[in-house]
Amino acid sequence: MLTALVHLDERLWFPDPRRAMRGTLDGLVAVGGDFSVPRLLLAYRSGIFPWTANPITWWSPDPRAIFELDQFHVPRSLAKIIRQKRFTITINQAFSQVIEGCSRPGSPGGWITPEFIEAYTRLHKEGHAHSLECWRDGQLAGGIYGVAIGGFFAGESMFHVVDNASKVALYHLVQRLREREFVLFDIQMVTPITAQLGAVEISRQVYLRRLKEAVSLPRTFV
Repeated sequence: MLTALVHLDERLWFPDPRRAMRGTLDGLVAVGGDFSVPRLLLAYRSGIFPWTANPITWWSPDPRAIFELDQFHVPRSLAKIIRQKRFTITINQAFSQVIEGCSRPGSPGGWITPEFIEAYTRLHKEGHAHSLECWRDGQLAGGIYGVAIGGFFAGESMFHVVDNASKVALYHLVQRLREREFVLFDIQMVTPITAQLGAVEISRQVYLRRLKEAVSLPRTFV
């Protein structure tokens, strides 16, 4: 456990996430650094993710929420919507629109600041961040975005402007990850929506062990 808060500088490193702080700052690993592509990729490979931009804070909560890809739960109402094919699904066709949709005030990703948008757009342009979009009548109805490394996918946020569009996006993302033989789908923390769809929590120790295996696999999202 960290006894003093670690402040990062320009050097590219992170403390061991197993020594993250506890108490009111439970899971906080470090403060500072930058949003460069190499640092973000190192963070995800290390089991760490950023949560705020001013200052930049880096976290590794215990327990960690994931979807077991073979145990994703599809409620009857959602299954009906999927069968009806109400939405058109695309991959990486509107990344900027998706992350901006997630950043709207009042949305689950309301913490996404312009600094996050700029940083993850760079990740997207370099092939590490991806979006899945749901369209209705030619308009973006919802979507989800995240980061892929090997057989690991970190789901960052999702949004909808049409009922159920984000759940449909999540369903199709899970199907794609299964088809591409990904082995770890990280969602950081359980929410009421993800709990309904089968999200579970595992210990940080188990998560880090599975992460090490996942990022070493030769998988591609696209």
